Amino acid sequence: MNPTFAIGIDIGGTNTDIGLVRSDAVVVGRRRLHTTDYTTAPQMAADMYEAVRSLTTEHQVPVLTGIGIGAPNVDARTSCISHAANIHMEGSIDLRAELGRMTSIPVTVGNDANAAVLGEWLYGGGRGLDNIMMVTLGTGVGCGIISDGRLLLGTTGAAGELGHCIVRLEGRTCGCGRQGCLETYCSAGGIVQTYRELGGRDGATLTCKDLDARAADGDPIAIETYLRTADMLGLALANAAALFSPQAIFLSGGPTGAGDLLMLPLRATFEKNLLHILRGTCTIELSQLPHGDAALLGAAALTQQPVR
Repeated sequence: MNPTFAIGIDIGGTNTDIGLVRSDAVVVGRRRLHTTDYTTAPQMAADMYEAVRSLTTEHQVPVLTGIGIGAPNVDARTSCISHAANIHMEGSIDLRAELGRMTSIPVTVGNDANAAVLGEWLYGGGRGLDNIMMVTLGTGVGCGIISDGRLLLGTTGAAGELGHCIVRLEGRTCGCGRQGCLETYCSAGGIVQTYRELGGRDGATLTCKDLDARAADGDPIAIETYLRTADMLGLALANAAALFSPQAIFLSGGPTGAGDLLMLPLRATFEKNLLHILRGTCTIELSQLPHGDAALLGAAALTQQPVR
């Protein structure tokens, strides 16, 4: 049976990745745009279209089954991106309509974390499970939920906004306009901010990778930074488990590159705070998809499972 192909597009706060996805869950080619370069939807859609055209030409793909776009703050009722904390475009962003004007290929737009959980569920560690959560750690903190074998959407498609649960009253200011959201502490930037607040050696381009290296070299402040991050995230995941009772919670994104430095204390905090009737029913796992592919695979899967 000949494979089919779809396009998966993952819009992040920093970069937008575009992948040509084969039906056996292989990303055969990709392009990258810089999200921060764009101030209007037509401008971004035009460059997306050119990237899609380039990929299909390079890999000699005559027909696409669809284009799936995973993005933050997608309203499932309209498929528009609205008030995304880390995307600096004003108003309602209707990429489905803009791309639709350029191509006859069906376009589906869904929440980026929902796309990621679909990827893990269909192609990764979530296969065969009916209840999973996917938490993405990057520019923000996203969360997608599969509940009883279905993608959980809520009224507007915003169900699962774990990153915007307030974990510290009057805490750090979040891009959403509130204070103390989880993503201000457990996103990549939030982790670096914790390191700086604890008195760590500063640097204009300091990243989580830098902290990983410093922790490996014995930097006590880098180690303490990950312990604090693990405590806050582990507690948030224990609370989420009490609400949704998943069989597994998967983590992906740059900060997970810290490995056991993050995961061991995180699992310990999670187990310590997990509701007693849920003990033994849920595990914390790293994504089993190739690094960087979860959101692309999930976005492509949106073409088969429309958000509405």
